[in-house]
Amino acid sequence: MKAAIFTLDTGMYKAKEESPAAAVLKRMLVQVGFEVKAAGVLPQEKAIAASVFCRLADTKAVDLILTTGACGYREKDCAPDALMASADRLLPGIPEAVRAYTLRYTKKVILDRSAAGIRNKTLIVNLPDSAKAAKEGLEYILPELVQVVETMQV
Repeated sequence: MKAAIFTLDTGMYKAKEESPAAAVLKRMLVQVGFEVKAAGVLPQEKAIAASVFCRLADTKAVDLILTTGACGYREKDCAPDALMASADRLLPGIPEAVRAYTLRYTKKVILDRSAAGIRNKTLIVNLPDSAKAAKEGLEYILPELVQVVETMQV
């Protein structure tokens, strides 16, 4: 199983910083058998992110794309929009489950617009930007993500 992890954050992208959230997610994916083929920071631009998602899915370079950040209500928060522009089908239950799980800890999650979907046979999932929230969200849904990826490879 192959994965890619991208943080959408223009400031981090311009400063060439690495994402703490992406590092945590990478460790978690490797522990369950994923090979992380790509990880990095992208600017908060819908067209760029959607293009990257489409290219990776259409070339079958990865089976799973995780994003962190840019899932809020501000105009520049484009991760869900990029996902929806690139997905063939949406899987609304994934972000709904993460939001319901996270609601126990903070009401701020009601402002989250994360999405999940499939393009070709690649699963794409938006996660929160903080390392702690992204880790908790992925821990909660990881068994189901592995199941989806394994099922689509058949």
